[in-house]
Amino acid sequence: MIAFIKAHARWLAVVAFAIAMAWLESATVYYLRTLVDRIEPYQPNPLPIQGTLAQVELVREAATLLMLLTLGVLAGKTWRARWGYSAVAFGIWDIFYYVFLRVMCGWPRSLFDWDVLFLLPLPWWGPVLAPVSIAVLMIVWGTIVSLPRERILLTRAAATIWCLCATGITLALYIFMADSLRQLPQLKNGMVYVLPTAFNWPVFCAALVLMGAPMIAAWVTPAPNGLCKVPPGSTGFGEVQTP
Repeated sequence: MIAFIKAHARWLAVVAFAIAMAWLESATVYYLRTLVDRIEPYQPNPLPIQGTLAQVELVREAATLLMLLTLGVLAGKTWRARWGYSAVAFGIWDIFYYVFLRVMCGWPRSLFDWDVLFLLPLPWWGPVLAPVSIAVLMIVWGTIVSLPRERILLTRAAATIWCLCATGITLALYIFMADSLRQLPQLKNGMVYVLPTAFNWPVFCAALVLMGAPMIAAWVTPAPNGLCKVPPGSTGFGEVQTP
């Protein structure tokens, strides 16, 4: 047990920080939703905030993402590991955010409850299961790439993999914001926001598979036609770290 802790000390530290941060996030959202009487976010006006409070909430969301990214930068020794630890931190934080909200207020009641996921740049809507699925993917991928490995894809093959991943991310973002995008012209004219009633699960599952491309590639057995050993000091992204 002690040997395991020593071998994975950085990973465990990142997880512990992300869990603690998830409690703070859940508590903040719980306070805010209690203040505006929106424990259940699936309402036409999920966050009826006025004055500067709206801007404060948007900056808080951006600050949260920056903190998670900074955690990965501090934990990793190479850029590959830094991105990996950031992904682990985000995934753990996202999952425990819902776990702690459930403890605090009894919501979400199920993984299929709708939630407003983010407000930047437009409201993101989706069942809780959707962001949790992405979070699990991020934890697995982040764990793989943050651990030392002897072999990786060459730059040309890696570029293809990351193009697939970027396509998946773009699809997922569109699905989350599709209803907000469709209603944007009407909302500018003062119309009331209409809640989404259906989630595009087939396209989201396809996006999830595409986002999992780097994770699959991380375990591909090297072959002469496109794979090679990582040079000493390599970051795993076609770069070499200098002392």
